[in-house]
Amino acid sequence: MVNRREALRRMGGLAAGAVALGCTGETVPGEDSGEASDVAGSGEVGTMPLQPLGVQLYTVRSEMENGVERTLERVAAIGYEEVEFAGYFGRSPTEIRAMLASTGLRSPATHIQPTFETDAWARILDDASEAGHEYVVVASIPTSMRTDLDAWRRTAEAMTGAGERARAAGLQYAYHNHDFEFIEMDGRVAFDVFCEESDPDLVQIELDLYWIIHGGGDPVAFFNRWPGRIPLVHVKDRTAAGEMADVGAGVIDWAGLFQHIDRAGMKHFIVEHDRPDGAFRSIEASFRYLSELEI
Repeated sequence: MVNRREALRRMGGLAAGAVALGCTGETVPGEDSGEASDVAGSGEVGTMPLQPLGVQLYTVRSEMENGVERTLERVAAIGYEEVEFAGYFGRSPTEIRAMLASTGLRSPATHIQPTFETDAWARILDDASEAGHEYVVVASIPTSMRTDLDAWRRTAEAMTGAGERARAAGLQYAYHNHDFEFIEMDGRVAFDVFCEESDPDLVQIELDLYWIIHGGGDPVAFFNRWPGRIPLVHVKDRTAAGEMADVGAGVIDWAGLFQHIDRAGMKHFIVEHDRPDGAFRSIEASFRYLSELEI
């Protein structure tokens, strides 16, 4: 399979020397990844469009409550190819699959709660398979699962076990971050401990690029520390004051971050805004910006 980098070469749009968040350089196969200042992912620029673009449907949750199929039709009409669910709003997985087929959308992922009870987990996996998802993504975790580093280690162990069952069902388990993962506990960043203690093949990461920056983390350093483990990213912008914004209306260096697609393993780019001023206006603005972004 031709990867993104090779596709750019064939298009003749390559130039070396990309910079993202102050990090430069090219990884040599077989060398240690190092820290963000030593390695910079692909380090290439071109004119290949960012795709596939998707939407986390939490952004349009009020619209989903008033009409799931109508909302999906509007999302597709904007130009998005993918959607990520956060609940089915009273519809069955079979109905969801049919709506996706009728609108031409794909849904690679759905957000789920961190449940490990046998029957409930079996139902989650059955529903995800029926709806046609590839990833089941834990949306967040309660405080009890992150009180200290030992709690993070127990959470990693539990999620690795859940990931084994997900794989047996033909699905991939993943975890979506907020900002609390990047606090220090006993001299360690909590999320580093979680990533170390969980199996990278069974527990992948959906990196929310707003929340990692909001929590004081460096996305490029994270890409380099956990290469290939980040198949999904939430694309939401941040103002200088820390507020969420439509993509392109904030200060995040998207062109720079997306020079590291290959290094991170990104496959799905999912727009989200938790509190938009007009949900469809917001996702339309984000789509326009990302569609025109040169990477």
